[in-house]
Parts: sequence; C-alpha cells; structure tokens
Amino acid sequence: MFLGTRCRHAAEVLAIAWLFAAVGAAQESLFDVAVESNVWVTMRDGVRLATDIYRPAREGRPVEDRFPVILTRTPYNKDGSRAVGNYYAARGYVFVAQDTRGRYRSEGIWHWLTDDGPDGADTAEWIASQPWSNGRIGMFGTSYVGGTQHALAMYGSPYLKTVIPVDAVCNMGYASMRNGGAFELRFWNWIMLNSGRGSRAARDPATAEALREMAEHRREYLKQLPLRRGMTPLRLAPEYEEWLVEAMRHGANDAFWKQNNILDYPEQYQDIPVYLVGGWYDSWASNTTATFEVLSRRLKSAVYLIMGPWIHGAQDRSQHGQVDFGAEAAIRDPLAWRLEWYDRWLKDKQTAVGRAAPFETPVRIFVMGTGDGHRTEKGHLYHGGYWRNENEWPLARTRYTPYYLQPGGGLSPSEPPVGGGNTSFQFDPSNPVPTIGGNISSGDGILLQGAWNQRGGPHVWNSPQPVPLSARNDILVFQTEPLAEDVEVTGPIVVVLWIRSTASDTDFTAKLIDVYPPSPDFPDGFDLNIGDGIIRTRFRNSLVQEELMTPGEIYQVKIWLYPTSNVFKKNHRIRLDISSSNFPRFDVNPNTGEPLNEHRRWQVAVNTVFHDAEYPSHIVLPIIPKPAR
Repeated sequence: MFLGTRCRHAAEVLAIAWLFAAVGAAQESLFDVAVESNVWVTMRDGVRLATDIYRPAREGRPVEDRFPVILTRTPYNKDGSRAVGNYYAARGYVFVAQDTRGRYRSEGIWHWLTDDGPDGADTAEWIASQPWSNGRIGMFGTSYVGGTQHALAMYGSPYLKTVIPVDAVCNMGYASMRNGGAFELRFWNWIMLNSGRGSRAARDPATAEALREMAEHRREYLKQLPLRRGMTPLRLAPEYEEWLVEAMRHGANDAFWKQNNILDYPEQYQDIPVYLVGGWYDSWASNTTATFEVLSRRLKSAVYLIMGPWIHGAQDRSQHGQVDFGAEAAIRDPLAWRLEWYDRWLKDKQTAVGRAAPFETPVRIFVMGTGDGHRTEKGHLYHGGYWRNENEWPLARTRYTPYYLQPGGGLSPSEPPVGGGNTSFQFDPSNPVPTIGGNISSGDGILLQGAWNQRGGPHVWNSPQPVPLSARNDILVFQTEPLAEDVEVTGPIVVVLWIRSTASDTDFTAKLIDVYPPSPDFPDGFDLNIGDGIIRTRFRNSLVQEELMTPGEIYQVKIWLYPTSNVFKKNHRIRLDISSSNFPRFDVNPNTGEPLNEHRRWQVAVNTVFHDAEYPSHIVLPIIPKPAR
C-alpha cells in the first residue's frame, strides 16, 4: 500500500460513517403509504400502459398535497417495485411504477427501447397533470430500466429533473451489445428467457409453456446458431424473434442502434443532473464511463460517476464470482444512497451531494487488488481494494504505457527485437474458448458473472474439467516477469495487434489477467480475469463499414477492453491472453466471411499475431503513478 493511502483510507471511512449517520436520519419514515394499482395511462397512439401509484398517506388516506415524483418504467413487471415504492412514498415522494409497452399488463407491442422516449414523455406529461404531483420528476432503475431513463432524457421532457441510470443500456453499437462488431450472446439469452415471461405471447398458457420449454433447453439452441426466422419456437413471440434476428445481423453501428446512442448524439441529452452508476465487472462498464466522459463535457448540470468492483445490479454486495473485495466495497443501503441525490435535486435540500462521500467529487472509483489474497471463510480469494475520489475520468495523471508482446510469451515495456517473428494458432469455430466470468448480465444458465479463476470445472458448463485456459493450444499467453513493485492500472485499455489470417473474416480476442503466485491457500495460484474485449476483423477499420480481409495479408487491429481499476501487486504477473473466441460471451465467427447471422458453413482459420520490431503488438496500460512520498 502506498504511503499516505492508509491515512486517506481512514479519512474515507470516517466520511462514509458520517454519510450513513446522516442518511440514517433521512431514512426515517414520514408517512404511511397508499397504493393505487393498475391505473391506465394512455399514450399518444392510444396504447394504454399499466401503472401503479404509491402516495404518502396518513391513517390509510393519501395526503392531499403535491409531491415530487420518482418514476420507474420497467419490462420486468411493475409489481416487483413494491418495496422501492413503499420506501420513497414513506419519505415524501410519489412513486410511479409502470410496465413498459407490450410487457406484463401493458398494451401494445414490445420493441427494444425505441418506444420508451415518447412513452416516457407521455407518462411524464400525465404525471405533471395529476393533483398529487408538483411537476418535478426523477427516475429510478437498473439495466433496461436504466435504459428507459436514458431514453426519456434523450427524448426530453420539461418535467424530468434528474436521473440515476444504474448499469444502464446505452451506446449499443459500440459495446455491451455489439462489441467490436461481435454480438454479446447474453442478449440472445435475454430474448430466450423474456419472450416467454411477461410477453403478449405468454398470456396464452400453451404458448407460454412452449416458450418455457425452449428456454429450458437454450444451451442446445445456443449450439445451433445462427438463429433463423421461423425455425424455432421463438416464432411464437414474433416481435422478440424479429428483434433478435435483426440485432444479430446488424454488426455495424448503424441506424438500428441509434436508440440511446449518447456517444454520437450527446446534444440530444437533456441538461439535468445525472448520476451514472457502474461496476468494473458490469456488462455496461465501458458505456457507463464513456457516457460520463461525453455528458460531463456537454451538460452544465452536475454529472457524477461511481464505479465499484460490482457485477450487474449488485451494488449492495462485495463478493462477486470467486472473489471478495472487502465489506467496504458494497453500498450498504442503495435506496438511502439515492435518496440523498433525489432530495438534493427534487426537493432542493442541502444533502451529502457535493459535501460527503460518496458525493464529494464528480468521480468515485473502487481501486481493486490491495488485499492479501488469502482464502476467506466462504472460500473466496480476498482481492480487496479501497474507495478513492477523483475529479475526472479518465484520470488526468494517467501514464499510458505500452507493454509489448515478446517472442517466447513475454510481456514488457521494452519493444520487441528485430526478427522477433510471430506466433500462429489454429482457430476452430466448433471448439471455441469457453467464457469463465467477465462483464456479464442476463447470462442466467449460460454465463458466469464477475471475477473467476480462469480454470474450468463443474461450474463451467462448456468446460467442466479442471483445466486452466492457459493450457489450450488456441490461446497465446503473454505475461510479465513477477512484478518488482505494485502497479496500478486505472482507465480504458486498448490492445493493438498486427495480425494475419487464412480467413477473409475472423475474430481476435484479448483478456487481461492478474496472475497470483502460488500460496498456501491457493497452491496453484489464481488467474484472475480483469477485463476482456474482441474485434471482428471486418470492422477493424470502422464500426460503421464492413471490409473483409485478403487472406495472408498483414493488418493492424485494435481491441478495446472494458475499463478497470486494479493494483497488480508485487510478485504478481500482468498477463494478456490472445485468442479468437470467447464463448458464449460473444458469438463465434465461422471464418467464412458470409453475412452476419446468415452463414451456413464453418471453416478452421490459422491466425497469426506478430511480435517484432516491425510489427510491435502491445497493450496500452493506463498506469497511475505512485503519489509523492
């Protein structure tokens, strides 16, 4: 631990204690709660959306007064919002929960977020006209529900005053859905699961059963990709089949992905206070940080960012995958935490915002990796870490440092030698590299979330034997010597490769790993995944325009890994794994160059990575210098 860190750490603990003491007072209930369920709110096209209203009450009767409103718009059943609705209504807000179009009780046909801008605006207009509303609306929600916040903020409403998008859907053509042109199969999984629950089709019991059976066997369907219209039971839910087929076809960042594209259309975002919440192991991590960069430059209002060591939607936990980050990693009361923000911007109260943790500075990050690596009572690796306040993202003091791939599997800041050559491997699409953890959401049953030892076992359905991924012949491993001192890596990460292939289109993947040395608790060490990424080579020059390769020619490609903040400790190694698949995190490239999601053939490709002075492949690490002693 750096000199001075312990003092900063102690000060932050005191700040957190102060905050939670203050929040504790704010948590006290002021009201009873009265609920009106299944109120119909009519949209501009006549479609009615089912809506629940939680109002402050006394003695069982709603208080006749005007209150600020917290709105959540969800495809996951508004009935699941009861605890949240009761919490905020008891503290002087009207809480409104609504099923989005075509989901659960609401009318209409579901589309992926494209209706949620106008539907959100119509709902806000309706809320503002109600006698219990003072016309000030904030929004609540995670993931897709965070995406409905972005959708309304981009569409615009005079009544929307603040949003807290958590792990929110945005910038889908850049990452998190299409990633370097590849498709993130967790959304294939989302459709397989949600087409049969809460959909129009699922309102018929027999149809719901057919879709449920399909979902139960989705691992088998996953092996049969690509998905074609009308060829599976998904045809029973046509709007879900239509979206998925089109999403898997649209590799380019084109008009199909315009909805919630904040990076390309920041001028559309309403100028309101925004608190962006994400996690280093969340599926939307790169988009959360990229959105902060864009909005903090564009908006005059307050824009805040917090990034923890979390997986998707798990800010109240400190253990993710096989790793424990320490009790301080968790937000102990996520509802009270948000209340501080809502009170500031919807009630104009002086709260912890701008004054105390976690609201002191615009950026707050959890720096992972300062633990001692022991095995906890629950069997987790204790990776540890601590919170740190920052003024910007990426950090201004970052030293972007290339670490070069070396012949023989080394990784070093020294450039590779003349004549360092290259390494080739055989990529067989029928035997892809299995995914073990990572930036995952909606992966139920097919993907593991978070931090995992890169080793197979019964927990990995497509790699059940206890064999490390490093043993595979189709993974190129490059790693440093044991580090002489701690190295902090915080920020966005890019891998630059010079490659060659026998195919006209193929994929290259990269994974950053913190290699723990052997210890009494972990005799074989622990290969901890930190971040990963992919590039589909037809998108090597542009995410907008496809361009196949000429087999045998040398090309440069860039792979953007998700951002992170991690201390690689003394005696650990920094490792970079290069391959051509990571399944089922990403769909597998058939290597044939056929149109996306329309291939009928597979072929084995021989892929080559160069590591010499002429073609110096490398990873650019955002290294944070140690503070002055």
